[in-house]
Formats: sequence, structure tokens, C-alpha cells
Amino acid sequence: MPSLADRRSVSEEQCRVCLETGSVAGAAYDQGLATYRTRYDTDHEPVFRQESYFQWLFGVAEPGCYGAVRLSDGEATLFVPDLRSEAYEIFCGKPAARGLRSARYEVEACRFVDDLAPCFAGDDRFRKDRDALFPVIADLRTIKTPAEIEVLRYVNYVSSMAHSRSCAAKAGMMEYQLESLFQHHTYTHGGCRHMAYTCICACGPNPAVLHYGHAGAPNARSIGAGETALLDMGAEYHCYAADITCSFPVGAEGFTPDQQLVYEAVLAAQVAVYESLRPGAAWPDMHRAAERAVLEGLRTGGVVRGDVDAMLDADLGAVFMPHGLGHLIGLDTHDVGGYLDKDPPRSERPGLSKLRTARVIREGMVLTVEPGCYFIDRLLDDALADPKQAAFVDAGRLAAFRGSGGVRLEDDVVVRSDGVENLSICPRTVAEVLAVKGGGAGRRPSTRRPSCGAPGWCRTRTSPGGPCAACR
Repeated sequence: MPSLADRRSVSEEQCRVCLETGSVAGAAYDQGLATYRTRYDTDHEPVFRQESYFQWLFGVAEPGCYGAVRLSDGEATLFVPDLRSEAYEIFCGKPAARGLRSARYEVEACRFVDDLAPCFAGDDRFRKDRDALFPVIADLRTIKTPAEIEVLRYVNYVSSMAHSRSCAAKAGMMEYQLESLFQHHTYTHGGCRHMAYTCICACGPNPAVLHYGHAGAPNARSIGAGETALLDMGAEYHCYAADITCSFPVGAEGFTPDQQLVYEAVLAAQVAVYESLRPGAAWPDMHRAAERAVLEGLRTGGVVRGDVDAMLDADLGAVFMPHGLGHLIGLDTHDVGGYLDKDPPRSERPGLSKLRTARVIREGMVLTVEPGCYFIDRLLDDALADPKQAAFVDAGRLAAFRGSGGVRLEDDVVVRSDGVENLSICPRTVAEVLAVKGGGAGRRPSTRRPSCGAPGWCRTRTSPGGPCAACR
């Protein structure tokens, strides 16, 4: 998986310059996570998942490791725990030899953790500045290498196919059954042991709870016929995340006129962003483009009225889309590097203040594009009580949408020199959604590898991003 070896081939010089500029000389070392323990006074351990910065540098799957990099030439040494014991071999199996780990992780040397202190004896320079490496690596992580993009493409493929399976939701099912279907597909057909985040399976009014699915609201509602289902789920593969959201009506009847109005307003917001997103674009401008498209769609349906520019000036967009347009994604779902010291600060305007970055977009970034439109009673009541915003809202027409939850559409995209490549291949147009819900092409089990023989609808796909790269 992408690690120091991949990084060295792509950005060694950039990394060295940044590190030396950051006043770090000689050697630098990093520590992976030792273990996970979340239950007091027990020996229960959840399945281990590596710390993301250590994964980025070394790609090491096991806990308890350290790594050292010589900055002059990039030579790497991995320090692993000495697990040679009868007890370990009985309970956990025979540990891999150090030579095998050197080959597996493509480091020049592998030593035991007990050798770490002697290696740095008398040389305490690496302890003097614990902050210099952080902003450098955080910035480097925002630009994905070709190998990283291939892993992200794979986990998006697997997650997209699992979403297509979950479109089979029927009245009477429980929300957690959709979560189970997704997890089963991504692990059985994709080898994804972990989810990238807690699954959101929100139906009926629940899509209006943006991070539904947490322990206090655990995807436990029975699904009703005709309701909107909002499924925000993504698998993780070798620590790389997918973050995808699909919304669709439950049942065979399809979209009601009001459901389709909201859905197509959100889809138009995605399209508007994809048409403008390229290197040099400012992420806050992309957010505003999405807000504009949502408000224009609602104006078409009579929910709001008046001049859309004036609505934006009144921050009405944040009433219906109170979260940011999207975020960087990679080894973490909400990936690092959003607000580094050298980058634009966070806005204080409603809506824009929720953005996880205000950066100017660069080629090689991977971001989620996730516009939404929700009917959240607290925000709607506040807007109707605010004369500045209430002037644009038809309260009677709005009442028809209360309790309907909302819609979000989310894809993961790579920024290319001339636009974006959409890694997610979920059905997006109304026609595509209905075809998949009806059991048509697009609901086959995935293969282990993305290929042009994937979903049947992909090659003729007309929704944002068009066909996947392999099917073009």
C-alpha cells in the first residue's frame, strides 16, 4: 500500500526541502499506535487500525512500531516489538521475521524497538522540535500519489456497489438492516474489514439529523413506504476511506413530485460544482455555487421566492444546507490539511463557517462533493422568525416539506488539470436511481478489481462525472 516507498518516488525532493526548511535536521522518527483499549479493567481490544500519519509514512499494519527516516537520503528504518515468545506464538502465531518486514514495507532496515534508544544515543536533536514535521506532512497528504488514488478508486468502487445493493430498501425493514447489507457487501466482495466512519442510515424524518447513526440514534427506526432514505456510508481499505451518500425513495412507486424537486435541486448543485471545480478554484466559491443551485431549485418549486443573490446575502443557503460542501479525504474521512497556517482562514459566515477547508484547490487533491437540502425544524423556525430571511420563504409551501428529512448526494473526486474525475460510480440521475431500485443493471456483486465490466449502466452514465475512467 502507499507508504514511504511510494512517497520517495513521487515527492522525495519536495519532502526533503520542506523538512529542512522546517528546521529538522539529521533524522526524524514517528511512533505508530501501540494498541486500542476502550473498556476499563478488561483485556478486550478492538481490531487494530494504524494511526494515519504513521500509515502514510510507513504503511505498517501492526501495532507497537516506530519508524526513523534519515532526511539526507530518505533511508528508512522500522523498529518493531520483539514478540519472540512461547506465549505470543501460542495465542497470536509466529511473528514475522524482521527481514520479511523489511521487504513487505520496503524499508532499508528493520530492528527491534529495544534498539531505538541506542541508535540515537548522544544525539538528541530529533527531540527538540516536535511540531515542524506536522504541518509539512499534513500539507503533503493533501496531494495524493498515483498509488493512493488507485486505492481510493478501489474502495470507492466497492462502496458504490454496496450502495447499489442498499437501494433495495423496502418498507418494514429496519435502518440497521441497510447498514448490515452495506457492511456485508464491502467485506464479502471487497475485503474491507473496517468502515471509514459510523454508517448513517436515515429514513423518514431522520435525514434532517446530519450525523444520525450515533450511539444515541443508532439506525434503529422502522422504514416506512414512500419515505426518503439517506444512506451515508463508506468502507475503508488499507486505511484509505470512501465517503459516499445516496438518497432515494423507499418502495416501488418512485419519487413524489416534491421528493423529485428536492432531489434534482441537490443533483443540480453537484453538477454546478463539477463544472467549476479545477485547480485554482477556491473551495468557498464552490460551496456558494452549491447553495445557489439548491436555492434555485427550491425557488422553482415555490418554497422560496425572490432574487437568489439576495438570498445568499441573507445566508438563506445555510438554512437548507447547514454543513460544508465537502472535505479532503484520504487516510482519514475528514482528512488533514484543511486549515494550515499558510492557508486561508475559516469564514465566520453561516454555512461557509462549516467548511473543513477554505483552500485554493490544487491538482491531485481528493475531495468529497456533498451538497444537501434538509428541512430541520430548528433552522426553519429561526429563519421564519428572522425578517431578513423570512421575506424569501413561502411558509405555507414550506410546511409541506417539514418532517420529510432531506437529501444529500456525495461523491469522492480527484482534481485533475482540466476538471475532476469522479471515483464514485453510484446511480445519480432520477432515471438511474429508479433503474437500480427496480433490480436492473448496477446491482451485481462487485469483483475484486474495478474494471469496465462493472455495473452495466456505467458506460452510458449521464450523471455527474460520467462513466468511470475504466468504462470511458
